[in-house]
Amino acid sequence: MLGQEIQEEGINDILEEIEKPKGGDYLEGAQILIAGIGGLGCSWAKKAHEKTGQGVDLVLIDADESSFQNSESHVIRLGVEIDSSGCAALPPLGEQRMRQATSVSRMLLEGVELVILLTGLGGGTGTGAAPEFARQARLSGAIVISVAAIPFDAQETRIKISNEGLSKLESNSDVCVRLDLDRLAWQARERGTDWRMGASWVEEFVDGLVRTLMRLGLINLDMMDLKTIVGHSGGSTLMVGQGNPDDAKALLEDALSAPLANLSLDGAKACLLQIEGGPGMTVGQVGLIADAFTENFDADAQVILGARVSEDLQGSIRVVAVVSGLEKITELSLR
Repeated sequence: MLGQEIQEEGINDILEEIEKPKGGDYLEGAQILIAGIGGLGCSWAKKAHEKTGQGVDLVLIDADESSFQNSESHVIRLGVEIDSSGCAALPPLGEQRMRQATSVSRMLLEGVELVILLTGLGGGTGTGAAPEFARQARLSGAIVISVAAIPFDAQETRIKISNEGLSKLESNSDVCVRLDLDRLAWQARERGTDWRMGASWVEEFVDGLVRTLMRLGLINLDMMDLKTIVGHSGGSTLMVGQGNPDDAKALLEDALSAPLANLSLDGAKACLLQIEGGPGMTVGQVGLIADAFTENFDADAQVILGARVSEDLQGSIRVVAVVSGLEKITELSLR
C-alpha cells in the first residue's frame, strides 16, 4: 500500500500548474557525493557526474594517476607514490591506503547526506578501499548506496579477490547491489558500445536518484524518505526503468532487465518510488505504474511515492525505485 493517500483531483490540479517547470526547480539542502573508487569506478563516476549536472559533488579515488585525467573533481590519491600497478591486486593495501587518507575523506564528507559509491571489485583498490571509504562515510552520518561490479565469470582469480571485499562493502552500505559484468558487456555489444566507457544503467540510476532527491516535483521525496526506506531490515536493491507511459508492465520489465543478477521483489517491505514523466503524464498512468511495481510486495509494505513532470521526458516515463525489506537475499541483493 502507498505511504500516503492521493486524491486524483488534487494531483490533476498540480499537474496543470507544473506543466512547464520554470528555473530554480532544485530543492535546497540535499548534499550528494558521487564517489568513484578504482579504475572502473572512476570511469563510471565521471560519466554519471556529467549526466547529473549541477548540485552534486564528485570524488575520484585511485592509486593510478590516469583515473584522474579529463575531470574536474575532488581527488584522493592512494599512496604517496602513484604507480601504474595501483594497489597490485592486494585489497589489504588498498584498505590501508584508504585508512591513511582518513583526514582527507573526513573533510570531504563533512555535511554530505548521501554517498553514491561506484566501484569494480576484483582488484586491490576497489576491493580494499571501497568498503573502507563506505565505512568512513557512514561514520560521518551519510547514507551509502553502493554499486559494485563483479568480475566476469571467466576471471576466477579476480572473483576470489572480489569475495574479500564483498561482505565488507555490504556491511558498510545502506544499499549494496552487484552489477553482472557478463550481462553488462552483452548489453553493451547489443548497443555497439564499450561497457568500460560508461554503463548507461549506472548513469541513468545516478541521474534518476539525484533528480528524485534534489528537484521539485508534484510529490517531493527527500533524504528523510530515503532514510526511512533503507532503514528496513532485510535485503535491499535498486531499479530504474524508462519507457512508454501507457505500458506499465513493459516499464517494470525494463527495470528488471538491468545488468544485475537475477532479482525477486516478492515480499518486499518498503520502497521509495519516483515516477517522472513529460507534461502529458496523468494520475492514471502514475497509479498503474505504481501498482505494477508493487503488486508482489508484502500486503503491508510501506511505499513512499514521488512524482515529477520533466520537459525532457516528452512521451516517456522514468521510474526509479529503492526497494528494501526483501525477505530472501537474492543474487542481486547483498544485505
